[in-house]
Amino acid sequence: MAIQNGVYYFKINMGKIKLESEIINDEYTKYIYDSFDIQNSEKTISEISYSLGEAKNFKWNIGVIYGSSGSGKTTILKKMGSLSTCSFDNKKPLISNFDWLTPKEATFLLTSMGLSSVPTWLRPFHLLSNGEQYRAELAYKVGKAKDNEVILIDEYTSVVDRDVAKAMSFALQKYIRKTDKKIILASCHYDIMEWLMPCWTCSPQKGGVLERCDYRWQSRPKIKLQVSRVEFDTWNIFKKHHYLTESVNKGAKFLLFEWNTKPVSIVAILNTPRKGMPNGMAISRIVVLPDFQGLGLGSKICNFIGGIFINEGNKMYIKTVNPALGECFNKAENWRGTSMNGKKRTIKSADIKKYKNRVTRSSYCHEFIGEGIKGYEELLKPIKEMRDKQISIENL
Repeated sequence: MAIQNGVYYFKINMGKIKLESEIINDEYTKYIYDSFDIQNSEKTISEISYSLGEAKNFKWNIGVIYGSSGSGKTTILKKMGSLSTCSFDNKKPLISNFDWLTPKEATFLLTSMGLSSVPTWLRPFHLLSNGEQYRAELAYKVGKAKDNEVILIDEYTSVVDRDVAKAMSFALQKYIRKTDKKIILASCHYDIMEWLMPCWTCSPQKGGVLERCDYRWQSRPKIKLQVSRVEFDTWNIFKKHHYLTESVNKGAKFLLFEWNTKPVSIVAILNTPRKGMPNGMAISRIVVLPDFQGLGLGSKICNFIGGIFINEGNKMYIKTVNPALGECFNKAENWRGTSMNGKKRTIKSADIKKYKNRVTRSSYCHEFIGEGIKGYEELLKPIKEMRDKQISIENL
């Protein structure tokens, strides 16, 4: 790699990679020769073409080398430099492995890569799910890259669920562009392109020619979620991922959100009547599973919840101490801060024992002021009437 006038280009712009290997013959190779009429019994030869010189003519952030297994993606990637590696100390919490960064920087990096579950940060690497481990490795490699270094990632998303791969790709591209880094990914999957939005692609199966893309000028594909009323026990799937506590009021209304039959998020809503406001409601808990973080689903789901309850004549509130979620509401048009937004709760000395578990640090407190959403009244019926019913939400 080299840099000229702030633009990256490849020292090896184009050519052919010739792979040769001597064949050590035995009874097995003889059987192949005889069965399939193969003439060359001395060596195997294959050639991989590539032409990436066009990259020096424009500024880019993300490149993808794609093709089927065995097409030569990794071979081309290795011609560009050393592949990124990482290692984790399983005796430490995940976030402590990012010790070349400040705690605040490490938190920002993990959150930006779609790994924003606080409990996950406190677990050692070997106790994470496959999807969490992959995101952690990606965050490590991206965060460890030096200035002006092009990050090279092989077998991108090969070991994760395809919907998780899409969520991961969207989170990654946002971070790479925001920090103006450079990354080249080799993948056998094409379904990530609209989510990754690469600046260019290259396929050995298409002659290895660099092709410029216009994905980045598009918004991410729309997501169609299914929502259904569920009972308290469903909380068990999500509770370990809540940033503050696993407890929740059993009297809450629970709404489960799924994407292609996979659980994505749960929301618990409580009746919170108060003086002069008998119709008050509050989002008591919202959890988006780590595999689907980074898509902006949390705020959109909250908007949806606020809309269906406002349509029924309720007032909807949310309170959180999560900085990322709180700042999102501070900037949102559909939510406005209440008089307690950004303030600490005070507890009278006489009530300290009674409210010993209450959070007293500064909280983000907001009221939903968006428009009502019609057509989802069934979700608010008693749970026994809602069992096994599922409703789709378009275009989140």
